[in-house]
Amino acid sequence: MDDSIEIPLSKQKIILLLIAAIAFVVMGVFLALPLVSETPLDIELANIVGLVTIIFFGTCAVFMTTKLFDKKVGLTIDQYGITDNTSGTSVGLIEWADITESWTIQIASTKILMIATNTPEKYIERAKNSIAKRAMKANYKIYGSPIAITASALKIKYSDLERLINTELEKRKGTSS
Repeated sequence: MDDSIEIPLSKQKIILLLIAAIAFVVMGVFLALPLVSETPLDIELANIVGLVTIIFFGTCAVFMTTKLFDKKVGLTIDQYGITDNTSGTSVGLIEWADITESWTIQIASTKILMIATNTPEKYIERAKNSIAKRAMKANYKIYGSPIAITASALKIKYSDLERLINTELEKRKGTSS
């Protein structure tokens, strides 16, 4: 009988992320508004940056709003594997038999745990929508794995999450051989 480890979503972190996303949307709106400038290129560039900012952070705000009311556990580690419910690209259960290794990448100040799998297509196909599928394909192409887990929305520090998953992965590798 394996004990299950459950890490809940952090509503406080999600609210902070939501506020930040809304702030970026507001900045994007100001950039997308017509500006007075000596060159049309400056105006066009500001409009494009503003529009991209609105779309990206607007999508993030929608996701954060849904996570705010999500009753599911953020991350579960049990005898079956890691069940991820932390992000827009979460795929649910990542089975121990499919996990080959993990490593950390850092984008700006955010650390992300990449989970390598011997069946990446299986997890890419589980994507909830076409945006998530494209993001997972990009992760796979750039970082070598479609599965990325961050502690940004969890009630755990990244270093503790990384240590926990690596410990459990080592334990499972030892028993599955």
